[in-house]
Amino acid sequence: MSRKVAVIVGSLRKGSYSRFTAQALAALAPVSLALEIVEIGDLPFYDQDLDEGTPPAAWSRFRETIAGYDGVLFVTPEYNRSLPAVIKNAIDVGSRPYGASVWNGKPAGVVSISIGALGGFGANHHLRQSLVFLNMPTLQQPEAYFGNAGSFFDEEGRLVNEGTKAVMQAYVDAYAAWVERVLG
Repeated sequence: MSRKVAVIVGSLRKGSYSRFTAQALAALAPVSLALEIVEIGDLPFYDQDLDEGTPPAAWSRFRETIAGYDGVLFVTPEYNRSLPAVIKNAIDVGSRPYGASVWNGKPAGVVSISIGALGGFGANHHLRQSLVFLNMPTLQQPEAYFGNAGSFFDEEGRLVNEGTKAVMQAYVDAYAAWVERVLG
């Protein structure tokens, strides 16, 4: 049986290294995982006042979509040593209204990517703090920080760095095993 995993990409730019990484991971995923990017760019900023009546249609659609997945893989760049606002907003939208979080219990993975040498370490760990509160069991090892991302892909976004491909393969295989361990 193939597990459906939502992939949340933290960069809205179509040609971002985060999106290329998410696509590469989806291509490398074992048959036990079906990785699908769930877009978050159309979500209005979370405002509890809007949730007290009829919430925005984009919020309802997003919540229903995420509820239909078995797990969630976050692929994030690092902005100012933290995660991008679009990921935090998606987390907030999915976690509300209080007590109805669509994230609860879903096995998570975190991959961070950067053009710099640190590979998005700050974003990776800030995101993990929220996942603890959301009750998302998160793969601890191997960790996935991809630095110097500009050398991984060609102009069309294809993964061309064989060393990086091997590390991504090991990560997505470990995440697949994690999903099975958590969900049984």
